[in-house]
Amino acid sequence: MYRVWNFVANYSLLLIAGAIIALLWANTDPNGYHHFVEFVIWDHAPIGHLHDGHRTLTLHYLVNDVLMAFFFAIAAKEVWEAVILKNGSLRGKKAATPLFATAGGMVGPIGVYLGIAFLLGPEKFTAVANGWAIPTATDIAFSYLIGRLVFGAGHPAVRFLLLLAIADDAAGLIILAIFYPENAVIPAWLLLSLFSAILVFFAFNWLPRYLDRGNQLRPKSTWVRQKLGFVPYFLAGCASWYGFQESGLHPALGLLPIVPTIPHADRAFGIFSEAEQYLSDLLNQIEHALKHPVEIILFFFGLVNAGVEFSAISEATWLVLAGLLIGKPIGIFLFGWFAARPLGLGIPQGMKLSDLIVIGFVAAIGFTVSLFVASVAFDPGPVQDAAKMGALLSFGAAIVSIIVGKMLKVEKQEL
Repeated sequence: MYRVWNFVANYSLLLIAGAIIALLWANTDPNGYHHFVEFVIWDHAPIGHLHDGHRTLTLHYLVNDVLMAFFFAIAAKEVWEAVILKNGSLRGKKAATPLFATAGGMVGPIGVYLGIAFLLGPEKFTAVANGWAIPTATDIAFSYLIGRLVFGAGHPAVRFLLLLAIADDAAGLIILAIFYPENAVIPAWLLLSLFSAILVFFAFNWLPRYLDRGNQLRPKSTWVRQKLGFVPYFLAGCASWYGFQESGLHPALGLLPIVPTIPHADRAFGIFSEAEQYLSDLLNQIEHALKHPVEIILFFFGLVNAGVEFSAISEATWLVLAGLLIGKPIGIFLFGWFAARPLGLGIPQGMKLSDLIVIGFVAAIGFTVSLFVASVAFDPGPVQDAAKMGALLSFGAAIVSIIVGKMLKVEKQEL
């Protein structure tokens, strides 16, 4: 039923390959690596980092701020379908306990990160406090893979983990937008994003359907779909992205307002579902078209972000790891238990409460989004490098998950 192995082979392995190359390069030729990452593609460009009063488009900006917008758009598509569609995975009582667990999976890491940072003293706390959101992230693909290895593909805990990870992505997008603007926020520029989303929805989605009401052949909608395709949404996306850049919010989130405007199916089979490839609505067609480009983008994301010298390991590294490996399991278990027992919301049939502990360790694999948050939480330098190393080392949660699963005698269930 699931296409997870193909997904991991394409998405995860390319990302890991980029990260490994970056680590090797940064530790053998750090000057050459950083020169590559900050290579100036276009000076005095209309987009890019502000530098001496003008914008400079570097390779790092192109990958992190422009191309990663497509990655976050795909994440937003999964979240949008999970929330809006009638059978969406984040709708109804079935999602209540995973949503509570998601909240715990964010409160726990933040509490551990800031609590330990406070104990380090005022100077250290000030230096690292802005990284509080780094350990809140859960990498969907890697966590799902390890979840399958620990629980088996047919265990209800795997679906629980997937719901938690999708909700975590949604919360992560909100955190990035609110707490990590790139510059001073100028809200007026967001009107450009809002206007673009409203215009493209009404002109190319709602209006054709309205004109076709009562006509099962839907000629207007068909003409728009066949002749214009994704072009109106691409143009609206460009305008929305530019609005985010000029507003001061992180431009990698610039496509998010456009995703809900794209015509979508009335049902979703869920992320990693093989049946998703047979949906022919425009939103799924765009996702399918972006699949391979995003895989390449993630290779370059790993390449330009994971180049950290091993000597960079310091307090921020251990804070990120503590937040993930201690805060995540504790938060997910406590909030999940509270939802399941005192609130009476229950857990899926076939799951035990102890499975929540294992899920907590599996969800502690932050990697992709943690690495991204680290790159925006701190300015380039030792603290950012140390935090990135914590995100990279969160892969260790996979080993811990397998060990804890065996200790708690998880019974694997295959399809």
